[in-house]
Amino acid sequence: MPGPRVRFAPSPTGELHVGNARTALFNWMFARHHGGRLILRIEDTDESRSALSYQLNLFDDLKWLGLDWDEGPDKEGLYGSYRQSERLDIYKNHLQRLIDSDLVYPCYCTEEELEEERQTLILSKRMPRYMGKCRNLTQEQKKQKEDEGKKPSYRFKIHSQTIEFEDLIRGAMKFEADAIGDFIVVRSNGMPAYNFAVVIDDHLMKITHVIRGEDHLSNTALQIMLYWAFGFEPPTFAHHSLILGKDRAKLSKRHGSVSIGEFRKQGILPEAMINYLGLLGSSFSDVKEVLSRDEMIAGFSLERASKSGAIFDEEKLRWINGIYIRNSQTEDLVERLRPFLAQSGYSDEVITSDKFKKVIDLVKTDFTTLAEIENHIDIFFDGRYPTAPEAVELLSKENSRNVNQAFLEYLTGNDDEPKKLYPAAMKFVKEKTGAKGKELFMPVRAALTGKIHGPELDKVFAILGREAAITRLKPFSG
Repeated sequence: MPGPRVRFAPSPTGELHVGNARTALFNWMFARHHGGRLILRIEDTDESRSALSYQLNLFDDLKWLGLDWDEGPDKEGLYGSYRQSERLDIYKNHLQRLIDSDLVYPCYCTEEELEEERQTLILSKRMPRYMGKCRNLTQEQKKQKEDEGKKPSYRFKIHSQTIEFEDLIRGAMKFEADAIGDFIVVRSNGMPAYNFAVVIDDHLMKITHVIRGEDHLSNTALQIMLYWAFGFEPPTFAHHSLILGKDRAKLSKRHGSVSIGEFRKQGILPEAMINYLGLLGSSFSDVKEVLSRDEMIAGFSLERASKSGAIFDEEKLRWINGIYIRNSQTEDLVERLRPFLAQSGYSDEVITSDKFKKVIDLVKTDFTTLAEIENHIDIFFDGRYPTAPEAVELLSKENSRNVNQAFLEYLTGNDDEPKKLYPAAMKFVKEKTGAKGKELFMPVRAALTGKIHGPELDKVFAILGREAAITRLKPFSG
């Protein structure tokens, strides 16, 4: 038995949203779990909003996430083309099949007429739907409309019936066709409507399972009627929950970052993003929060996916990202940091140095996104770190100047390796000044780093070395 065939079918009308990325992830995990194939199909029939730049960004974001596909625009298979804009003849032929079977009719209603009908239904507290104004036009009436230069759209004829299907996540679903109204299958410009094109494509591409967000549930009823009209076998459907903001409204830009591209710029790692998206509306048998890709694939189950909306918590995403950063090999992390470091003006010579690796190894437990890196490493590079106001205040005190003077005195007269030099210097300062605890360590930290908090001071000193320490102590001594 061949494995299942699933598809991710975005419209290139904007950047890849985290909600769509999770849909792609669910399809990818399902295909990999069951030994199936993932098809990438570009639904680009909305000419006014589709852009090649969005397509290219989409491919780049999916590859960055590690969501590889088996067939698509750049991996042609048996059922291409995988761009809807290149399949228009196929849709035209299928429209003709419906015309020949008297299952559709031309509609000449304008946008203004449709909106007026919609508002009338809403005011009378009825469900807004098309009431069939053009359904029974005579040939003469149709000819008159076309003589007036009106180009028709085509609507599918709804008949009174019940549409039922079993959803892998939501169970038994039921819709009444009478509440839907005759819907458009081909627009007046000749372009196929969404529901019409996806039914044809999913059938011809032999899609066995359609996994998508719950906002498509009502579309499923329309699509099943089209499957029946063509004599096609409908696929199995699974509608996962949507991603919500903390106010439980559908996630949107007003909640903050929502696109994969935005999180990439912030320095979220792809492994962390995939891990977090997989946890939303958890579909895993394992209760762990940090999972490898192999663990995610092995534990994935649509039947376990939550029916309720999943709250997107950016703090939780950053927490998971911090774990991945801490667990990264230092050399790999340096490479991932390179674009952010270059943006901050760090040269290749600095980035590839042994000192730099030691710096990253020390601070990688302190930051949660790659974009934060400059704030954690500036203390190790002369001329890059400012002295914070609270450090300035501390360093102005007489006790602080005495501590730093004693520390400087010891360093000037001794030249041992940093590991031995630092504790010996601290012991000397303690004995000479009587300072202990914060009174001992804080002035030295403030002078050496310009901050009153940071990595362990002995490790900072080991990286800076004696000469740099002397230079930094001099302005705050005596």
